[in-house]
Amino acid sequence: MEISENTMSILKNFSEINSNILFKEGNAIRTMSEARNVLATAHVDQDFPQQFGIYDLKEFIGVLSLVDKPNLQFTDESVTIGDTSGRSKIRYFFSPEETLTTPQKDINMPECEVRFTLDGETLNKLKGAASTLGHEEVSITPGEGVLTLSVLDKDNSTSNTYSIDVPYDTKPDSSFNLVINISNLRLIPGNYEVSISSKLISEFKNKDVNVTYWIALEKSSTLGV
Repeated sequence: MEISENTMSILKNFSEINSNILFKEGNAIRTMSEARNVLATAHVDQDFPQQFGIYDLKEFIGVLSLVDKPNLQFTDESVTIGDTSGRSKIRYFFSPEETLTTPQKDINMPECEVRFTLDGETLNKLKGAASTLGHEEVSITPGEGVLTLSVLDKDNSTSNTYSIDVPYDTKPDSSFNLVINISNLRLIPGNYEVSISSKLISEFKNKDVNVTYWIALEKSSTLGV
């Protein structure tokens, strides 16, 4: 079985969410942060023939990059990764499931009160502002026909703030302040359909790649007050 560049990109992104992963039979791969506040699911180009665990995903990705067009052959306890020439190969051993942080199923999203499109350029601007200003959170509030996304320090009313407006698809009639930790926005580059529920959970669905993230909101969020 060969690993495509698209799958490699997703694995690299998932390694930023959690250092380990449990692959299951089929083409769906899932990961969950150690804090269990970020969960992601992707459907990739390959069908994995069996379940297997990888304890250090970044190391595994590095091993895959040691050969051109890695070809995987599985046994019960390991995978052999070969190159196209047949001259080099690596035997990589699996880790038991109990040593891994693994999501058991996708999140069943509750009813969402706020929906909007977040394009890749806007997402990059928010992350850049957070890095420049040294802030950790983005606040989503209603404006005049738009949603305002603000990078700020909620504990310091005089802190410098970056804000950018985006059109909304749906929003509640009441006021709200939805807060997401910037460090949890470890998303593969692209454009996203975003849905947010008053149950303090958000869904980021990539419009171009078959990957979805569920990210918990901060407890300081308010909606419907």
